[in-house]
Amino acid sequence: MKRWDLRPIEIRNLFNPAFCGLILFRALRGYEEEDPRGMPFSLSLVVLPLCLHREARETLARANRSYFLKIVAANPQMLVDFSKRSTDLLPFAFEALGFLMQLGVLSVSEDGRLKTKPEGVKKSIDGTAETVACQRVAKFLGREFARIGDRVTVYSTLGIRP
Repeated sequence: MKRWDLRPIEIRNLFNPAFCGLILFRALRGYEEEDPRGMPFSLSLVVLPLCLHREARETLARANRSYFLKIVAANPQMLVDFSKRSTDLLPFAFEALGFLMQLGVLSVSEDGRLKTKPEGVKKSIDGTAETVACQRVAKFLGREFARIGDRVTVYSTLGIRP
């Protein structure tokens, strides 16, 4: 990762740790609504590539009354270059998780699950239309990942290896 002041302004605005952390926090909180043990660390790494990619986000938002596995099966175009997007966004996901840890709103259990703290991030989702959409899709993904219950299934559905 480049130093903050050496990053292009577009990168600083879109991938800043606070925004990416908020997206991850919403996904983690959604996961905990279904499974209070918390989200496995490896699943948290696919949240940003799905939420920040416009086509994938819009596809998931339109079909949020369906199941994640059905949505992906019906819309394979949202997986084009997914593995590259995931790899490219890894540093930003790590930075965002570190930011959440520094704020004290995230903990890691002994078995590697990420859990949110009850206080820290407000419950209401607000902001611009695009940031609200990112947060809502993240919450949806968190719930769906918990319902699936198997990270290998999620990873194989996305066409990547854990």
